[in-house]
Amino acid sequence: MSKVVLITGGSSGIGKSIGEFLSLKGFTIYGTSRTPERYPDSKFNLVKLDVSDTTSIHEAVSAVIAKSGRLDVLINNAGAGITGPIEEIPDVEIQRNFDTNLFGPIRVIKAVLPQMRVQNSGLIINVTSIAGYMGLPYRGVYSASKGALELITEALRMEIKDFNIHMTNVAPGDFATNIAAGRYHAPIKEDSPYKKPYGDTLNLMDAHVSEGKDPLLMAHAIYKVITTKNPKIHYKVGEFMQKFSIVLKRILPDKVYERMLMNHYKL
Repeated sequence: MSKVVLITGGSSGIGKSIGEFLSLKGFTIYGTSRTPERYPDSKFNLVKLDVSDTTSIHEAVSAVIAKSGRLDVLINNAGAGITGPIEEIPDVEIQRNFDTNLFGPIRVIKAVLPQMRVQNSGLIINVTSIAGYMGLPYRGVYSASKGALELITEALRMEIKDFNIHMTNVAPGDFATNIAAGRYHAPIKEDSPYKKPYGDTLNLMDAHVSEGKDPLLMAHAIYKVITTKNPKIHYKVGEFMQKFSIVLKRILPDKVYERMLMNHYKL
């Protein structure tokens, strides 16, 4: 029987690549978008879902179950970028980012767990970020929201273990997607004390994304997780140095690691 997979944020970028690749592997794919009508040429089913709207989530999940009779894999991929000096990012934007990157995935998880419990099986993959393993300058809000999702996964996977439901994190590094275009950028203010370091860091971040890996690499990694009998808690996908930076954070003194980051960002 073909596994039924629900991918949030499936209309572009990493989510689209995952959906197309898994479709070729014979999975039944349902991607989500807030505006699925804008993607009539999608190579897999797209359903309307907004991770900030609980009613929207339950309607989408119910529609998938009604059509396919089950739900085997949830890939929490929908997310949003945000940059800026924390002092200057409006509170409403910080809250909006956490609503998308943390509370949104939690809402979708809550919506699918009852069906997976009935099935006595299921897999939930939370797409986090290598940035979630460290506090990055001018990306602190993003790092915090993704890092929080990593910890939620660690806790929740123990709570659902008795129901034969697995949960894991897959943390990508920089990939060549349109995330930079959709990211909230705090404006670079002429009179801001952060004008130069923030502006320079923003240019560096955008260059990393545009020069990033092909999202198909994430699709291969997700496929490997789905076809693994007992997935690990954490996976990292990206450039060697991005993954190695997590190892360095574990072994280096805090201030040495901080200096390494500051040198990288030329701060």
